[in-house]
Amino acid sequence: MTYVVTDACVKCKFTDCVDVCPVDCFHEGPNFLVIDPEECIDCTLCVAECPAEAIFAEDDVPDDQREYIALNAELSKIWKIIYERKAPPPDADDWIGVKNKLQYLER
Repeated sequence: MTYVVTDACVKCKFTDCVDVCPVDCFHEGPNFLVIDPEECIDCTLCVAECPAEAIFAEDDVPDDQREYIALNAELSKIWKIIYERKAPPPDADDWIGVKNKLQYLER
């Protein structure tokens, strides 16, 4: 099993999770992070660190967000690894709790 970054991360892109990842499995896009399912070791450390509560175990991804499983796998192959925490976008706090943000995901 792997962990998956879901809808709540779009336009928030807090990177607290990156600091605790022991295997550098996070990849960064313009306004979203993904987890490489081939690198994730299921340590769960990232889950508690995410202020947007965007990270789920693959088996626990909400039904309406299952498409993020494939999206994480796809984008982790083309986006660069992020190794350290960065400042979130200036309006990140405005996007916490907003639902159905897939339309805003920038590739």
